[in-house]
Amino acid sequence: MKPKEISLNIRPLNPDLDDDHSGGSADTPLRPDAFDMTDDEKVKKIEGHFREIMNVLGLDLTDDSLSGTPHRVAKMYVKEVFSGLNPKNRPNAKLFENKYKYDQMLVEKDITFYSHCEHHFVPIYGKAHVAYISSGKVIGLSKINRIVQYFSKRPQVQERLTMQIGQELSRILQTEDIGVVVDANHMCVASRGVSDTNSKTGTAYFSGKFKDQNVKTEFLNYINAK
Repeated sequence: MKPKEISLNIRPLNPDLDDDHSGGSADTPLRPDAFDMTDDEKVKKIEGHFREIMNVLGLDLTDDSLSGTPHRVAKMYVKEVFSGLNPKNRPNAKLFENKYKYDQMLVEKDITFYSHCEHHFVPIYGKAHVAYISSGKVIGLSKINRIVQYFSKRPQVQERLTMQIGQELSRILQTEDIGVVVDANHMCVASRGVSDTNSKTGTAYFSGKFKDQNVKTEFLNYINAK
């Protein structure tokens, strides 16, 4: 099934700005003091708050199975599933000369990612498909995966995640010729509310040459091929 296409009006990232999450529609909303505390201080504070949540729910925190849960959840939030909030974890992607003079699209498809819906803090998971046409520079393939993972590991909405991946690749590769398609399952739809376990959500980012219908179709045909 062809991924759903959406029309996005994207503002290019300013290459002079670090990932300070300020000033654009594709930026993750964070307070200016978001990184005043160390990770360990955040873990300790979240642990206390989550312990209180469990107490309010009536859970017995003296039980062996539950006693360590507040710390485990806090550590998971700060150092794992939301580690992409911290710009110190941003992948350092080294550029290489395109010495082969390869001038066609490079596609990396089926990049598995796990994120969390910022509305209910439940998982979003799926596949990202990324393509670019070199303007003279290339990056290692694993860096594409790391960029997807970095932006996934924060509270997200899928539209923003798609835009962030596309804009970051454009900034690093110094090209507007970027295509990104994301297919995802949302547990806020599957495990609560309407409880629809079959539906998926598709989003896309196309810029530069990927706005050309022929180039776009070539990309979509490739990622949909078995």
